[in-house]
Amino acid sequence: MNNNPIGVYDSGFGGLSVWRELHRALPCESLIYLGDGKNCPYGSLPAERIKELAEESVRELIGRGCKMVVVACNTATAAAISHLRATFDIPIVGLEPAVKPACAMTRTKVVGVLATERSLKGEKFLSTVARYGEGVEVIKAVGEGFVEAVERNEEQEPATERLVRQVVEPIIERGADVIVLGCTHYPFLRDVIARVVGEREVAIIDSGTAVEKRVESLLDEYDLRAAEDNVPCIEFITFADEEYRQRLQDKALGK
Repeated sequence: MNNNPIGVYDSGFGGLSVWRELHRALPCESLIYLGDGKNCPYGSLPAERIKELAEESVRELIGRGCKMVVVACNTATAAAISHLRATFDIPIVGLEPAVKPACAMTRTKVVGVLATERSLKGEKFLSTVARYGEGVEVIKAVGEGFVEAVERNEEQEPATERLVRQVVEPIIERGADVIVLGCTHYPFLRDVIARVVGEREVAIIDSGTAVEKRVESLLDEYDLRAAEDNVPCIEFITFADEEYRQRLQDKALGK
């Protein structure tokens, strides 16, 4: 048993989509969420810079006693996960777009993957597509402006729907019946994407549930679960200002 917190890290608001899965499924666990904020978005930053930011963030969470860290950022995972695991001696969970299940479930043999530029160029993503995408057309698309819209709490604005439609509509027109949300910011746009999809039979999937299951398996493997009578502490921190930290907290708690 270990009542220390689980750390969850992202460039900004996006990882809250993963945080919510953990908070729902693991009610006894304390959670510290670090949303960088100061350097968001990461999508087009050089890989070495992302690696530096990820190391700084994980070091901060470990300094606050975290027993495990979830890198709830696809871009940071692509650029830094191997480095983080080699640097720190606690379990570190990364993300990858849900390409494997998407390729398994598609009927049209066309899958769309929405992600950041850096994630789509990542070695893990490319190897996953090569391994599981045989016979499947995988359409890659950068969600230009998606992260910024979520960071501004503008998911329901007409301008955001226009942005989403410009990216998603061509994917559907090419026959995709599964769309993978390959950035943790993008699940906050799920309702908008669903409106664009309309009545067409297109599944929208992300990796949040799979990450939560991986966290549970590691908690058991390393005997790190909190006691059933633990009173969990929920904390939100950032490298930005207090106003940003409060916005993180409010978004996480649905305020």
